[in-house]
Amino acid sequence: MAAVRSELAACCWIPHFALRCEEARRPDFGSGPAAVLSPEDARRVWQVSPLARRSGVRADQTVSQAIGFCSSLKLCEADPVHYDERFSALLAALRTVSPVVEPDELGKAFVGMDGLEGLYGGPAQQVERLHEALRRALPGPETDTPPYRLGWGRGKFVAWVAATRAKPGTAVVVDAESHAAFLAAQPLAVLPLDADTHRRLGRLGLRTLGDLAALPEEAITSQFGRAGRRLWRLAAGKTALPVVGRALPEPIVASLTFMTPIAERQFWAHALGLLVARALKHPRRRGWRVQRVRARARLEHGASWLAELTLREPTATAERIVAPLLVRLDQAPPTGDVEQLTVEFTEFAPGTIELQLFARDASASARAQRRQALRAAAQEIRLRFRRPLLHHVIEVQPWSRFPERRYALIDFEP
Repeated sequence: MAAVRSELAACCWIPHFALRCEEARRPDFGSGPAAVLSPEDARRVWQVSPLARRSGVRADQTVSQAIGFCSSLKLCEADPVHYDERFSALLAALRTVSPVVEPDELGKAFVGMDGLEGLYGGPAQQVERLHEALRRALPGPETDTPPYRLGWGRGKFVAWVAATRAKPGTAVVVDAESHAAFLAAQPLAVLPLDADTHRRLGRLGLRTLGDLAALPEEAITSQFGRAGRRLWRLAAGKTALPVVGRALPEPIVASLTFMTPIAERQFWAHALGLLVARALKHPRRRGWRVQRVRARARLEHGASWLAELTLREPTATAERIVAPLLVRLDQAPPTGDVEQLTVEFTEFAPGTIELQLFARDASASARAQRRQALRAAAQEIRLRFRRPLLHHVIEVQPWSRFPERRYALIDFEP
């Protein structure tokens, strides 16, 4: 299925999504300064609560540095599989409002809103539908403020900036009339700038998007090149990045549960190879190459490990799929013993002509085997009961007013 694009966009954003997931399942975790450890390096802090930030704790600090700033800091080991499951539930809720949903990063997704006026009404009614869907996907006490923020506007950039200006549990709608004024008042920091470009723009005395848009496009392009032209067009509202929604194929999953938790790297690597080979043999994979693969592990004491990557070149070869997974395994190994290991193929690309021919041959062979099995089963029934008990229903007189004349039964012969 081809990608579907939508110019009108809504942005759903939950800052510090992993931290919010931990607070939802551990109510005492968010009662004081708290932080989630990095899933790639358990010696460093990943996401930090507001109370911890007030004490000086920052992301990417070592655990010893963070505790030095805040001795009462609560630390939690990352559970990326749980976060991925919660984010998938969030995306599923958004798809009940619109079929065009584009995930951006953990905790942030865009929803295409083109064509929904006739179904829900104007922007306010569309946003209310998003509120209802998100409240169902993120259950919690009614007294608690929902963690999400919503933005609505023309293009992903405007929707994202609007979401960053919304308070938790609320939405900011930027309609066509207020589009230009809204963008002009925003600081340059909302643009996707690198540190050097931000510094150079600051030296020019530019503080807001309106300041940047007031300059000639050619002048910005001559100073900053193609990237500068893109920034100017975003600031001036001349570019509306569309939401791109894609069909989600059903993933191919292979899983292995260990009788006793496994701690050795060589056993993890061997199990990954076995699971990839098993998934490649799945009938739905025939004729397709793997584009995106995910490996996840359930660890002792409720923790988890997750590695997700997009292959540079789609492939149907086990070695080319396993190799980057082993690199990721070496870079960020599980922090505990593995109880269950799972491999998923989540995106696919059309196979080569040879693979597609093989898939057609395999399908024809499978159909022939089914016919042979049916023929043998029908023959066995006929011999056992001495009369045929399997029949076809065929049309005889479909125009007849009498139902019994419209159809007839004939002996089933595969």
